[in-house]
Amino acid sequence: MEKSYKELMNGISTFILDVDGVLTDGIVRIMTNGEMIRNMNIKDGYAIKAAIDKGYNICIISGGKNNGVKIRLQGLGITDIYMGAHNKIDSFEEYMEIYELKPEEVLYMGDDIPDKPIMKLIGLPTCPNDAAVEIKSISKYISHKKGGDGCVRDVIEQVMRVQHKWGELSDAKFD
Repeated sequence: MEKSYKELMNGISTFILDVDGVLTDGIVRIMTNGEMIRNMNIKDGYAIKAAIDKGYNICIISGGKNNGVKIRLQGLGITDIYMGAHNKIDSFEEYMEIYELKPEEVLYMGDDIPDKPIMKLIGLPTCPNDAAVEIKSISKYISHKKGGDGCVRDVIEQVMRVQHKWGELSDAKFD
């Protein structure tokens, strides 16, 4: 019998996240100078920081290259950021090897076709509720939240609650 997503959450030590359509709403505003502006949810940031403070690994693998996004993620304490990763599987394999991770320890959240190869390899593939149908079909958990609207907070908080690590976080340092 296949384990439920809640049972799989017990073994998660690592969150790997896409950016556009997961941490952002997927809408890109293009400025006259060519800069692309994205929206991120502050509650996702809180959950990421809380997870890092509790010892979880967080990795970003994104096809995008926006420096503002990278600065924001670094400000949350994320050190493993792969930007411009057009073949995401290469970045994924490198990260897994560096940290000697097993697939069942990893929760990946993606929203579109470029995320599919990784999602087929890890223990807990997840997605926002506005993900592409191909991604929803292979996800073991589909958040009730959309990309950029708290879906990352949703999965991180659930994992931490299952592992009894969400509890009292008021002593954590947040920006």
